[in-house]
Amino acid sequence: SSPVLAVLLVVGLGALSHRVPSLQRLALFDPLPEAEAAPPSVPAPVLVEGESTLESETTERPELAQPENVEIPTGSRGPIAAEQGPALEPINVEKPPVPIEDPSGKALDGFYAALGRAQRKQPDGIVRVLHFGDSIVTSDYVSGTLRRKLQGRFGDSGHGFMLIANAWPAYFHNDVSRFASSGWKVSRIVGPLSPDGLYGLGGVSFRAPPGSRARFGTAKTGHYGLNVSRYEVSYMKEPGGGKIQLNLDGKQYKVLDTSADTKQTAVETIEVPDGAHELEVVTIKGSSRAFGVVMERDVPGVVLDAIGVQGARIRFLDKQDDAHWAEQLKWRKPNLLIFEFGANESGDGFAYPMDQYHETMKAVLQQARKAVPDAGCLIISAMDRAEKKGASLQSMAVIPAIVKEQKSAAKE
Repeated sequence: SSPVLAVLLVVGLGALSHRVPSLQRLALFDPLPEAEAAPPSVPAPVLVEGESTLESETTERPELAQPENVEIPTGSRGPIAAEQGPALEPINVEKPPVPIEDPSGKALDGFYAALGRAQRKQPDGIVRVLHFGDSIVTSDYVSGTLRRKLQGRFGDSGHGFMLIANAWPAYFHNDVSRFASSGWKVSRIVGPLSPDGLYGLGGVSFRAPPGSRARFGTAKTGHYGLNVSRYEVSYMKEPGGGKIQLNLDGKQYKVLDTSADTKQTAVETIEVPDGAHELEVVTIKGSSRAFGVVMERDVPGVVLDAIGVQGARIRFLDKQDDAHWAEQLKWRKPNLLIFEFGANESGDGFAYPMDQYHETMKAVLQQARKAVPDAGCLIISAMDRAEKKGASLQSMAVIPAIVKEQKSAAKE
C-alpha cells in the first residue's frame, strides 16, 4: 500500500544517507552504536608428546641486548597515559611506587640477610635468585635489568643458568656470549612434551646426534658478565646415552659418558681461574641429552637465573616430574624465587576458570616452597594489558581477576 511504501522509502533513504559520505549531511536518524564484541577467550593450546627440531643456529643478537644506561621517562606517555590524567610518578626513586605486600613482614628476611652478607663481602655472600616467567624473561628484559641493578650494588657472582640453545627465536641473555648449532631436538613444558617429564631447570630438554655443539662465554663488551670462575653443565645420564666432549678455551677438557643403567640427572663442574673464558659442549657419540649451563663466580654478590618460557602459564611449570623439579631447585640453592606470569593467561581470557587458575598456581608455589623452604618467594603480578573499547583503551577485564587470584594464592 502507499503508506507502507512511503515508510520503506524513508527508512531506505535514511540508511543510504549513513552509507554514502556525500549524503551524511541529510541523515535522518542518529546512527546506531556499533556493538562492542567481547575479546575472544582462547584456551591454551593442547600439548602433545614428542620433539621438535631447532632449524636455526643460536647466534649473537645485538638488536635484543638491553642498553646498560637507560633514560627513565619522567612521566607516562602514549594513548593510555593520555587518558589517565596527571603524569605518573617516576619509577627511578628510592620508595617503590608499588610496595611489596607482605602481611607477615618477614617473608623476605632470609633474602635480605643474604644480601647483607654480600654487601659486607663475606665469603658466603653469594646470593642466588631464580626468576621464572614468560616472554619478558625469555628475552632477559626485566630479568636482565634486575640482574644488573643487583650486581651493580651488591657484586657480580656470575650470570647464572642458560639453556643449551635457543628453544624459541626470541630466547636471549644479556652480558654473555652464546652460540649453538642447528639440529638440536627439544621437548618443552609448553610442548611438545617429554614423556618422562624431565626438563631440567629451564623447562626444556635437549637431545642431539653427534656433531652438535653449543658455546658459552663471558661478555666481550660492556661492564657486566666479563668474568667467570665456574661452569656447571646440567645433563642426563640414561640407558643408551652417548658421549659429550667439553672444550675449554679452545682445548679439549673432558669427555662425559651419558650412558647409565637408569635415568638420572647429573652436573659436571668445571673450575677456572676467574676471568674471561669460553666453554664448548660437543656431542661426539650416540644420542646425548642435556639441559643447560650455569656460569658463576666465587666472589660475593648476586647471580640471577632468568628462567623464561615463551608461551608459558604458571601452571605449565607443573608439567614437570615433581621430584625432578624439586631436585633442580635444590641444586641451585636459591635465596629468592620470583614468579612473573600472567600475560599468556590474560590471552586465555576466562576460558580457563579463575578458581582453577588459583588452585593450579597455588600447587606450583607449594611445590617450590616444599623443595626449598628457606628461599624467599616473590610473586610479580600480571602486567597491565589494554583492549580497545570504542575510541578509548582500557584494561582487559581479565587482568584484575588474574591479579586478585595471584595475590590470594601468594598470601595462602
